[in-house]
This record gives sequence, structure tokens and C-alpha cells, in this order.
Amino acid sequence: MKSINKIPISKVQRASKLLSTGVKVGVNYAKYYGEKLVKSEEEAKANLDESNASDIYDGLKTLKGSALKVAQMLSMEKNILPRAYVEKFSLSQFSVPPLSPPLVLKTFKKYFNKTPLEVFDSFTKNGKDLAVKIQYPGVADSISSDLSLVKPIAIKMFNIRGEGSDEYFKEVENKLIEETNYELELEQSIEVAKRCHTIPNLKFPEYYPDYSSDRILTMDWMYGVHLSEFTETNKDIDKANIIGQALWDFYMYQMHVLKKVHADPHPGNFLVSDDDKLIVIDFGCMKIVPETFYVPYFELAKAENINNPVVFEEKLYELEILRKDDSKEERQFFKALFHEMLSLFTQPFHQKEFDFSDNDFFGKIADLGQKYSKSTELRKMNGNRGSKHFIYINRTFFGLYNLMHDIKATHIKIENFLQLNDKN
Repeated sequence: MKSINKIPISKVQRASKLLSTGVKVGVNYAKYYGEKLVKSEEEAKANLDESNASDIYDGLKTLKGSALKVAQMLSMEKNILPRAYVEKFSLSQFSVPPLSPPLVLKTFKKYFNKTPLEVFDSFTKNGKDLAVKIQYPGVADSISSDLSLVKPIAIKMFNIRGEGSDEYFKEVENKLIEETNYELELEQSIEVAKRCHTIPNLKFPEYYPDYSSDRILTMDWMYGVHLSEFTETNKDIDKANIIGQALWDFYMYQMHVLKKVHADPHPGNFLVSDDDKLIVIDFGCMKIVPETFYVPYFELAKAENINNPVVFEEKLYELEILRKDDSKEERQFFKALFHEMLSLFTQPFHQKEFDFSDNDFFGKIADLGQKYSKSTELRKMNGNRGSKHFIYINRTFFGLYNLMHDIKATHIKIENFLQLNDKN
């Protein structure tokens, strides 16, 4: 894989890169309109999606940082994006061109005033292999400008407009800024590893504060295959269930006990060891779950509340899905939408054990996503729905469900986490 020797840092450089990406997309559309004259609409559209996905991803991966995070987040929207985008953006999860050695050296020296070999013995210390995470230059300083550049993509895709939209983007901006603070990530990593050590079949690296800084993070090198590689090659149902149960318990324990959750559930953040343990290697994106959101959110995971019209409407207001200034038409539409959505999406919580390999369940989720992505009624209405906390909590659950489905876990004990004691 070709390494990156230089990353655009200034606002002008980064804006120019996205502008050139926009030009390529424009050319792709010109080709599409030409192809429609000689090919079927389906074939022409497939070629357009393939070309656009490739060009947009190439632009975002070159920018690194928060722009690349957009690709990671969009790759998880499997039920909204065309398949070509999902497949291409999924590369941002674990297969991105690395920084070139000279750029790594320059960055390391900037923050430690020493070269790597003046600190480490070929990235080992006391006989232990280490992983040293180095932040891409200029990333922390470009977050706000990057978001303003990619904001139009999000607005168009998720129908966000009008009053109140700024709080959603501010939530994303604040979280991305947190992710550039490696001192915070170090603290979060140590805390989660300590609090979750009782969960079976789960492993974490040891972290080294003395060899870390606000832009460099040092931890044990963990041996294993990326979760996506495991899901592609594994044929052993028992192994799938072991890894799936560990993943489910890890997330439920964080959500219900810690009230703080690893909100970046993509395959690149997980490894599977030779002894069938799930390894978690990245805690840059952690979302605190406030009690005012947690209570109504999980009350709506109960079938009896979903099917009680009075309680259901009350909780929708508490979660800011319904608003006092909604018209009668808007109230009816969004109540019906979320009733259909929650009745389906909360099914795992209504059972003692759930089969996440069930294609029928995930097919219904995909169908529902397609239904509302094509809804002309929804396009006419303001898509600013729900508390800002939905952004990362929903991202967590969508990502978790997709990972569980990819693992093909067939027998997952839903409330298994309740048996785990929070001893710390």
C-alpha cells in the first residue's frame, strides 16, 4: 500500500482538495447522462455510484482527520447508502494508506523532541512489542473547517435543515475534537479496560503514560486478525457465538453500568486473537449517556411502552422526537414512523436470546430504511428530530447490530451482562 508523504493542512489546501473532488463528481455525472442513452438506467447508475464512491473516498482519505471520519460514519449507514459507497467507505475503517516514515519521524520528534529510536528499541521496550499511535499533522486544527466543508453532504443525506440543526453538528465537532486529545484517550482506555476486565473473552492492551502525549499514544501490540477478516473466513458457529457474546456484553455493560460507551463500533477497532478472544484497541470516541436521555431511550425499548399510545407519545416528546410546534400532520407522521422503526429495531431486547445471523430481521431493517429514504412526505418535513445524543447512541447501536450480523452470532444471551459485577 502506497504511503502518504504529505497531508493538506491549511484551510485553503483542504478546501482545494474537496473542490477538485467535486469537479470529478461533476464529470462522473456527465458520463452518467451520456451512458443513459446507450445503457440501461440500472447499469448507468451503478457505474455512477462506483465512480463517485471511489473519487469521494480518495479525496477524504487524503485529507485524513475529521474528513476521513465522515467516511467511517457513512460506511455504517448500510441501509441508506448505495452498496458501492458502503464498500468503498468501509476501507476507511482499517485499510488506509499509512504516513510515510519521514512524516512519522517528523511528527514524533515534534511532540517528544526525540526520534522514535531514541525512545524505543525498534518499537519494543523491555522485550515487549509496542504499538505507537501518532496523530496526523494538522488534524486537530482543521476539524471546524473540515466539518463546514463536509456539512452539505450530511444535510443532503439526512434531510437536516432549518432551526436547531447547529446543535447536531456541534455535537459531532465536540466529539471529533475529543478524539484528537490522546491524553483523554489514554485516560478513557485505562478506565474502560479496568472496569470491563470481568467480561469473559475480552482483552485490552496495556497503555503506557510515560511514552504518550497529547498527540502520541503508546500501548501493547496486540496480535490477532481484524474483525472483518474473522467474519469473512470463520465457519465455526461456536467461535462466532463466543466473539458475538463478548461484543454484546461489552456494549451492554458500558451502556447500562458505566453509562459511557465506545461509540465507534466498526471492524477496524476490534481484533480476534488466536485463542478466540475479542480485542478492543481504540477508545478515542467515548459517549457519555446522560440519565435524562438514558431513561426514556430504554423505556422505549420495552414492547409494552411502544404499544401504549399515551406512554409512547410522552417518551417521544422527552426524547425531542416530537416537538410542541409540530403540526397535526407532522405528529401523526413521526409517531407512525418511530412506532414502526422501534417495533422492529428493539426486537432483540424483547427476547432472552437472539439470533443476529437472521437475514429476515436485517432485511426488514434494510427495507424500512429504503422505504423512508424514498419517502416524499419525509422530504417535505424538517428532519431535525430527536435529542443530539441520538447521533452517537444510534451510531453505536446501528454499528453494533451490523457487527453482530457480520459475525453471524446465532445464540446471544441478551441480558447476560447483568450477571457481571461492577467491582470497581
